[in-house]
Amino acid sequence: MGSEIIGLHDWLKTPPGCYMLDWERGRFDEAVADIFGYHALQLGLAELPGLQNNRIPHRWLATHAVAEPQDADLQSERATLVTDFAALPFSESSLDLLLLPHALDHSPDPHATLREVERVLVPEGKVVIAGFNPMSLWGLRQSRGHLYRRMGIGGSYLPEMGGMIGYWRLRDWLRLLSFEVESVQFGCYRPSVRSEAWLNRFAWMEAAGERFAPILGAVYFVVAVKRVRGMRLMGPRWKVPKALANAPVPIANRDANRHGNHST
Repeated sequence: MGSEIIGLHDWLKTPPGCYMLDWERGRFDEAVADIFGYHALQLGLAELPGLQNNRIPHRWLATHAVAEPQDADLQSERATLVTDFAALPFSESSLDLLLLPHALDHSPDPHATLREVERVLVPEGKVVIAGFNPMSLWGLRQSRGHLYRRMGIGGSYLPEMGGMIGYWRLRDWLRLLSFEVESVQFGCYRPSVRSEAWLNRFAWMEAAGERFAPILGAVYFVVAVKRVRGMRLMGPRWKVPKALANAPVPIANRDANRHGNHST
C-alpha cells in the first residue's frame, strides 16, 4: 500500500480486514441472539450483517452515504437509512437495540454520536460497540504509521479514521451517560502483518493473547445497558390475604391478668 491512505471499505477487503470481520461477526451473532424488542438499528459497516442473528421484527441499517456498499446478507435489515449518526431520525426512547461496529472510530464527533444513542434507546435497551484498540500491536503500528507518513517514508496500517477511542475512555463516556457495561471482550491478537499467509502463521497468538494479555487485542467488543435512575421495573401485584376478624390477639402481661390484681 506504500504511503497510500486507505478507506474503511477498501481496507475490509484486505487480509487483516477479513480476519477482523470474521472475528466480529461471531461476537455480534452471540451478543444479539437473545435480545428482544421491536426496533433495532445498526450504524454503518454494511459489510457486517450484525443483526442477522436477531429476531427483532423492525431492523434498519444507517449509513453516512448512499455510495456505501451493500452486502447481500443485509437484505434482512429491510431498510437502509442515510443519516447523520449524531442526529438520528428516531424519537426519544424508541429503539431497543443499537449496534455500533466501528461507528465511533470513524465519527467526526464520537461523543455526540454516543449521546444520540442514549437519547433514542429505551430504558434497559442495549448498545453493542466494536472499536479498534489503540493499546495493541495494530494500534502501535498505526501510531507509528502516522509519524512515518508525515516523513514520507511509509503509510498507515489501519484505515483512515477520526481516531481510535481507547476502551477505558469509552467506558468513562458510557458511565457519564448512565450506561452500565454488561460485558467486554478483546480479540484479534495476531500482529500487524498484511498478508494472509503471515496472519495464518501467527494463529497461535490467539490463544496466547487471550490467556496472557487479554486487554491487548486489536479490537474490543462492548455490550452496555442504558440505566435510568429512579426507575424500577414492577412485577405482578400479588393479592394480600385479608386479615381474619377472629384472629387471636396477643395479650400483654398474661400471667398478671390470670391471677388478678386485688385492690385494698
